[in-house]
Amino acid sequence: MRIVVQRCKQAKVTISGDTVGSIEQGLVLLVGITHEDAERDAAYLADKIAGLRIFEDGEGKMNLSIADIGGAVLSVSQFTLYGDCRKGKRPSFTNAARPEVAEPLYDRFNELLRQKGLVVETGRFGADMDVEFTNWGPVTLIVEHPFA
Repeated sequence: MRIVVQRCKQAKVTISGDTVGSIEQGLVLLVGITHEDAERDAAYLADKIAGLRIFEDGEGKMNLSIADIGGAVLSVSQFTLYGDCRKGKRPSFTNAARPEVAEPLYDRFNELLRQKGLVVETGRFGADMDVEFTNWGPVTLIVEHPFA
């Protein structure tokens, strides 16, 4: 699994003009899943992200987690994170898991975050979505498991 983690001041995802997920300060997660991913990868990354200390404390140091600040998560499935652009000019997406594999694992990942006490909003798997947010910092990280 590959996840782009972006700290945000606010975020929302809309489909055909209708808001389907919205948060105030917290994290926007773009979640990519490949063929070999399993629940152990989702569990590792849910734990990693829930504890990731990327919010500033009173001294201005990145020392607080999403739970520490009472923030929320907007999680969006993103198969293009496994796009391969090494050959030609058109990306290949053969490394992205098929929807019948990716969707249940994506749902499980979000459930694992909720089990850690986080508020999790989502887009809609496989839909054409508009994602809007204010990247706070900006802070953007890529976390993966297994490690690339």
